[in-house]
Amino acid sequence: MSVIEENLKQLGIVLPAAPKPVAAYVPCVEAGGLVYVSGQLPSRDGKVVYCGSVPAAMDISTAREAARLATLNALAVVRDAVNADWSRIIRIVRLGVFVQSDPGFDQQPQVANGASDLLLSIFGEAGRHARAAVGAAALPLNAVVEVELLVQIKPA
Repeated sequence: MSVIEENLKQLGIVLPAAPKPVAAYVPCVEAGGLVYVSGQLPSRDGKVVYCGSVPAAMDISTAREAARLATLNALAVVRDAVNADWSRIIRIVRLGVFVQSDPGFDQQPQVANGASDLLLSIFGEAGRHARAAVGAAALPLNAVVEVELLVQIKPA
C-alpha cells in the first residue's frame, strides 16, 4: 500500500468515481509530466450538493467543506490519470479555487483552505502548492466552488 493510500485510509477517505464532464471537455490532460485537471464541482453521484454564494447561501465553514469535496473529485480524476499508481505523483503544483461570492465578500482564501488543508493531509510536503483563490459572481450549475489542480507526475 502506498503512503498516499495509507493517508487516505487513516483520514477515512474513500475517493469517489471520477465525475463525468458536464460539457465539451475532458476530465484532464497530461502534457510534459503535468496533469491538468479540469474544474471540479462539489458533487456526489453527478449532482452538485453545495449551491449558492458565500456568505448569503452558506457560511465559510460549509463552503470550505464544499472545496474539500470538489478536491476529492479532482483527486479521483488524478487517480484515473495515473492508473491508481500514486507513486507516480511527484507533487501538487497548483490549486485554483473559484468561490461564488456575494459583493464585498473577501474571504475566498478561507474557503480555499478546505482544499489546501486536504492536499497537505494526503500528500504531506508534496501537497504544498501554489494557489489562487478567486471570487466569482456565478459558477457552473450554481456550485459554491470550483476547484482545478495541476499535478506533476513521473512517466509511466
